[in-house]
Amino acid sequence: MRRSLAGVALAVTSMVALSFLIPLAALVMSLVKEQSITAAEQRAAALAPVLTLTTDPSALRESAASLDATEHVVVHLPAAPAIGSSRAPAALLERAQQGRESISQEIPGGWICLQPVVLPGDRVAVIENFVPDRELTRGVKASWAVMLLLAVGLIGGSVLVADRLGAKVVRSSKRLARASHALGRGDLEARVEPMGPRELRDAGIAFNAMAHRMTELLAVERELVADLSHRLRTPLTALHLASERMAGSPESARVEAAVCALETELQAIITAARTPLAVGPMGQGLLGTDTDTDTDTGAGHQARSAAAPAGSRCEAADVVSRRTAFWAVLAEQQSRPCSVEVTQEPTPIGLSDDDLAAVVDALIGNVFRHTPSGTPFDVRVVRTALAVELVVEDAGPGIPEPDRALSRGSSTGSSGLGLDIARRAAAVTGGSTHITRGPRGGARITVTFALAPLPPSGRGPRTSRRRAGWPRGR
Repeated sequence: MRRSLAGVALAVTSMVALSFLIPLAALVMSLVKEQSITAAEQRAAALAPVLTLTTDPSALRESAASLDATEHVVVHLPAAPAIGSSRAPAALLERAQQGRESISQEIPGGWICLQPVVLPGDRVAVIENFVPDRELTRGVKASWAVMLLLAVGLIGGSVLVADRLGAKVVRSSKRLARASHALGRGDLEARVEPMGPRELRDAGIAFNAMAHRMTELLAVERELVADLSHRLRTPLTALHLASERMAGSPESARVEAAVCALETELQAIITAARTPLAVGPMGQGLLGTDTDTDTDTGAGHQARSAAAPAGSRCEAADVVSRRTAFWAVLAEQQSRPCSVEVTQEPTPIGLSDDDLAAVVDALIGNVFRHTPSGTPFDVRVVRTALAVELVVEDAGPGIPEPDRALSRGSSTGSSGLGLDIARRAAAVTGGSTHITRGPRGGARITVTFALAPLPPSGRGPRTSRRRAGWPRGR
């Protein structure tokens, strides 16, 4: 591209320079010639008054010497030899004498000027002034050389400027091309520094925005894959318990093996979704950068937005009641004392039923997976002035590192997604998640959801949702 731009600048500047140089050179030559001829005519006219006063050859020579024209000025007196060396053709000289006509024309070797002067007695003398060719072109070559040097300098400068501009454009284009190839090979960190002309800067900004958006979308996709895989662990837990009840039957071993294989596959999917991108030989990979510790901005925010579309809302108490009814069966099978308490007040939050159900399943599922059978746990839904609190606590060993447990993928001994699902769901509504040690000595997880605005036809108080028949584990 640089060579093309330099060639275009060279061609255009050369055409412009030639279009000015050729007429300007001709004009300079014409002006020099005209000035020389005018000077010759002026010298002849200046000598005419002297000739009317005297025809003495010595006086005429002195007058010509004072005009600095001794060499080329010749005076033709009537009936007398010419004063000086004449170069005028006889025909022109006779025409000037007979017709008393001023003549100025080109002759071989230069330019001749003939000026007739009428003397007393009606006699005619002729003043001849010859201008040689070297006088007609004096200074023309020097002027042409100066103009040529200026033209060469102009052309060289324009080519240099075009090359510099082209270098900037080429540099920006090459950087954009390299970044595009790197992004195509799977390097999601590839970015460009916008530079060059405005159009290329806009292209660089658009490329960076595209790469950033692609990274966010891949992170969202990975989180959704991991979260959906984690949700499948809830029915797997039920299958495990069912297979335990079938112990001793011919089908129990086969069912347990199938459940274990399925859980292994789910764990492999979650691990692959959390593994940084591995680029293949053809530049193809799985997913982008690791987002295990995403905060409330960037890809984590995009994933949460995808999990809770605008306008989603549910009654937290209703959803918790339905999900605890499911887990009550499993708790009874494992002899786990469990209680659930929900508020009678409206509990609208900005999540869909499925999203809140995933939070409840993740928290209660962790109790079943990480505490031994028979360990009691409690579930409560409490409404405060501005929020709804979901509290799940157990009598297990607790969580030794609460902050690390809330970081996606950082928990030990598990996929580390359950608590992160709860954290991100709370963040969508403007709430938070906290892990402490409860009165039973185990983990106490409090998920706070900000209240959503009530619909126009607000719901009044409801009856208590305490589940009958659940053993009080306190």
